[in-house]
Amino acid sequence: MITGRKVQLRPVSIEDFKRTFEWRNDEEFAKMSAGTDLFRYSHVTLDQIESTYEKEIRTLDRREKGEFSIYTQEENPKHIGFIVYREMNIVARRCTIGMGIGDKEYWSKGFGSDALKTLIHYLFQTMNLNRVQLDTWSGNERAIRSYEKCGFVVEGRMRNHSFVDGKYYDTVVLGLLKEEFQY
Repeated sequence: MITGRKVQLRPVSIEDFKRTFEWRNDEEFAKMSAGTDLFRYSHVTLDQIESTYEKEIRTLDRREKGEFSIYTQEENPKHIGFIVYREMNIVARRCTIGMGIGDKEYWSKGFGSDALKTLIHYLFQTMNLNRVQLDTWSGNERAIRSYEKCGFVVEGRMRNHSFVDGKYYDTVVLGLLKEEFQY
């Protein structure tokens, strides 16, 4: 378990993964999390969720990808989301990260920012990475503000790269270097 100020990052259990069934089938959450990939991300069955767990989580090679459940630090910790690192490059010491707070009760309360900072601290201090990056569609303004609050810098935009709700959006690419990070 990796502990932050407001959250704990825990290994993903099958129960946690099944809980994402509800989140992934919530249109608002799925759209914010997946953007253009909404059609692949949402409207999934519980059988598909369980199959994905067996294929992706049980066989996870942490040198390439890591996935964690986000739990609150409350007396009775609650599973509220997920966070991942992927596309690990150990030579360049970089990876891509992504996250989602599925429990809307915890939106805009600093839990996502704390989860990001906690994972980034782990990646920089324990795994000795030098750079982390992420991207999202430009309509996901709350996420972009959260990323910038954590120290990420907008490094570029891919114009009309995302298609959400019948409209084109830019994909915003953000990066953070170890020397810039403040925990």
